[in-house]
Amino acid sequence: MAATHRVSAVIFDLDGTLLDTERATRDVLKEFLGTYGEVPDAAKEEKRLGQMHRESTTGIIADYGLPITVEEYSEAIYPLYIKRWQRASPLPGVNRLLKHLYKNGVPLALASNSIRRNIDHKILKLGELKDCFSVVLGGDQVPHGKPCPDIFLEAAKRLGVNPSSCLVIEDSLVGVQAAKASGAKVVAVPSLQSQRHCYSIADLILYSLLDFHPELWGLPPFEDRIQGALAMEPLLSNAQIGDAVQNNTHTLIAGECTYDSIPDQISGIFFGWAKSETYGVFKAVVSTGWDLSPGKFERVMHICFLDSHNKAKTEDSLELLLIGYIRKLQSSENISQAMSITDEDQATARDALDLPAFCEYAKTRGALDLPALPEYAEPRNGLLLA
Repeated sequence: MAATHRVSAVIFDLDGTLLDTERATRDVLKEFLGTYGEVPDAAKEEKRLGQMHRESTTGIIADYGLPITVEEYSEAIYPLYIKRWQRASPLPGVNRLLKHLYKNGVPLALASNSIRRNIDHKILKLGELKDCFSVVLGGDQVPHGKPCPDIFLEAAKRLGVNPSSCLVIEDSLVGVQAAKASGAKVVAVPSLQSQRHCYSIADLILYSLLDFHPELWGLPPFEDRIQGALAMEPLLSNAQIGDAVQNNTHTLIAGECTYDSIPDQISGIFFGWAKSETYGVFKAVVSTGWDLSPGKFERVMHICFLDSHNKAKTEDSLELLLIGYIRKLQSSENISQAMSITDEDQATARDALDLPAFCEYAKTRGALDLPALPEYAEPRNGLLLA
């Protein structure tokens, strides 16, 4: 792909961009407000996404008539957040991108509206990758938080680059607005799929960082696909087989933890293993996306079984282990057409699941009782994920 822009540094948001903290803490406000006999208003809370701590807290106290001060609210709810932050994990594509940019010497900064104390707690979930950032800024370290550009201007200054040569990666609308106001280029990865239509000011809109192509921004390209497939951190979930879509392809009905395990940003064609208690373990391709047609807002999932001897049927329960990514969904106004799993997708997944880079990676996690590697599949240097 030819570069459309050339950047010299990359600035990341934290919550909802690098870490799945927003989903991990989704019920904290509900739990807290319940002690006051109140219930969160979804529309109001969506508008608070990405706001500064004091702005968000002041709004919550006013909207729900809480008889406490900002300081009392913060002191009471902070322990709840610390506990839930432990459940957060890097979003798909994050580890790969950070490692790649850092390895290639691209200056990196983290700029979040969270106060610095909270950032220091949450960034620990990135493990060693937290050290990739030469600059870390919280909203309390600049005069004005997002949507004002201050934090990105300061991040660029500390990186020693011009803001116009920076690429900002953001999930919130206020973050995108702040980045554009600073003069930077912006890639939006919305965490609220219902608001995707609001992000038109971004230079590019993605579903997840699995679809990020560094070469579009004049950065070194990835070279880690293996026969058209990309290894990724595993996604574990459960679901129930729904109606047949076409030969060997069915809809998937959400199970008890389906959407708790699959981040909202996940969309595209994935592959891995499906386990049925009755029929065993099968290779599978899963397509997933969002139906945003008028009057609807729901995740849709299809599964295609790659084993011809598969006997799984409608209403059977499945455990899913997704370990590889093939491509984004096709562009189509019809969600069923967009999610179509092609013969090429099936061939790519079938071949990849016999490679050590995928099969061995899944086995080491012990998630499913996977079949043995084929006799011809021998470990190859550089294929296993670090």
